[in-house]
Amino acid sequence: MNRKTIEETYQDIPLLFADGFDKAIVGVSQQFNSLSVAYDKSKCIEILKNDMSEDEAIEYFEYNVAGAYVGEHTPSFIERW
Repeated sequence: MNRKTIEETYQDIPLLFADGFDKAIVGVSQQFNSLSVAYDKSKCIEILKNDMSEDEAIEYFEYNVAGAYVGEHTPSFIERW
């Protein structure tokens, strides 16, 4: 699933996207009655590693990306095992 498909499928729901991480989108998640765009955490960190070290990327991701609540429909991040 990509950003365009999500925007078309959920056009009546103001889903929020994490800027710069479109290649890490895995779908849409639901918790209770709220939907959010779901991202692969490892892929997000890989994207950040293009501009910083692995430790910096992890720290930046945890604090500035996963740790940022931006209201209803805040993106979610999953760990794949």
